[in-house]
Amino acid sequence: MSPAFRSFLCRCFQCHSDPRPLNLFLVYQDVQTTFEDPSLTIQSSKITQKPLYHDAVIVEQTLPTPKSGEVVVKIGAAGFNHKDLWQRMGQYPGITMGAIFGGDGAGTVIASGTPNDSLLNKRVFLNPTRGWDRDPHGPESRFGILGGVVFPPLGTFAEYVVVERDQVIATPDHLDDIHAAAWPVGGVTAWRAVAVNAQVEKGHNVLITGIGGGVALLAMQICIAKGANVYVTSGNADKIQRAISLGAKGGACYKDKNWPAQIEKLLNQVKKGAMLDAIIDSAGGDIMGLTGKILKQGGRVVCYGMTASPKITLTMRQVLANQQLLGSTMGSKQDMKDATDFLATHRIVPIVSHVLDGLESAEEGFELIKRGDQFGKVVIKLRQVDSDSRTAKL
Repeated sequence: MSPAFRSFLCRCFQCHSDPRPLNLFLVYQDVQTTFEDPSLTIQSSKITQKPLYHDAVIVEQTLPTPKSGEVVVKIGAAGFNHKDLWQRMGQYPGITMGAIFGGDGAGTVIASGTPNDSLLNKRVFLNPTRGWDRDPHGPESRFGILGGVVFPPLGTFAEYVVVERDQVIATPDHLDDIHAAAWPVGGVTAWRAVAVNAQVEKGHNVLITGIGGGVALLAMQICIAKGANVYVTSGNADKIQRAISLGAKGGACYKDKNWPAQIEKLLNQVKKGAMLDAIIDSAGGDIMGLTGKILKQGGRVVCYGMTASPKITLTMRQVLANQQLLGSTMGSKQDMKDATDFLATHRIVPIVSHVLDGLESAEEGFELIKRGDQFGKVVIKLRQVDSDSRTAKL
């Protein structure tokens, strides 16, 4: 481990029950001095409120010295996911009070428990999952997603993170930390839905529902890079137009009862009788029934979320048409690597909607996610403070 890094105070963004900041010292020792540094966490509210909404509080706590096989990543940017909001609302399994929020994070390796580590000073992002290495069907062991939970006990809304060295992935050269932090959770989810489950290929017609969210936009970008024709739905006409400006062929407002007919019309404008090869869906509900007439025989509906309804109707009509319904959640570490290779080859840049300044602005991010105002990812840019300007604690 480099002697230049031994002890920092690091602030974390936690979900908190007490509205007052919890001060814990996050220390990674310098040989001669200790420098103060911020991070962010989850704590349950002592104020009775309905509906439930846990507090999110900046705290300081001890950063452990990296062991052999671990590295310290100085986080440059961290991205929001709906999971972070659901945790504050108490609507996510395994929530742990005091745990650090965040599944998406990118930065630079500044120290290692492995002597002469080749990762030192390399730009990386964190693999957002644990327990799923490469099995094409599902996790090999206990599965978890970073941020706010008991497993894995790690979150990215912090200035420094100690993480297993084999759980960081090199950031593609064409991305800065902000755009790299917009990639991991959404990227692996979109890749598995599009490339692994829907098996989208060049020339395929693909419908992506709920455009504007991070996963949907990344799914669109991956499909377009594969040479597919992409159609979208949204409840917002401006989001549809923005998707078209990014390469989508057209779209329809899902608030219109005849939106499937609108998609059918768009398909027929390109080729009479054209149908959808695949649907990448985040809504659930009656997606199979609504799109059955425009989805080809043997077509695939891949569902990675259920914002409209926790159930999907599958009737004998779809069975007789050999139409397939596939669930898709996150992906393996191998999926993440494959997705990142594809991202780098095609120089895809994740869409970032808002960049927030520092952990102190995190509350604004939660509100943006709550309102659904974003088109793409909401990312926090961590403030970079020169260590020479910090007050040393001798």
